[in-house]
Amino acid sequence: LHPSPEEKRKHKKLLVQNLNPYFTDMKCPRCYKITTVFSHVQMTVLCARGATVLCQPPGGKGRLTEGCYFRKKQH
Repeated sequence: LHPSPEEKRKHKKLLVQNLNPYFTDMKCPRCYKITTVFSHVQMTVLCARGATVLCQPPGGKGRLTEGCYFRKKQH
């Protein structure tokens, strides 16, 4: 009926997720323009000049379009 303190701690660890979001520089494969994108995108990201889809939101981290290059930004 009453879980031990150790069991309570174990249950809390399962509920807390450790997210490490970051910004990336993405290069369009058509026009080579660099766009800054958040790692956990919520909308489809298009290149401003080339109108190419750079990244799509699958739920969680964004899924890169084939042929796109990216570099994680330093703080």
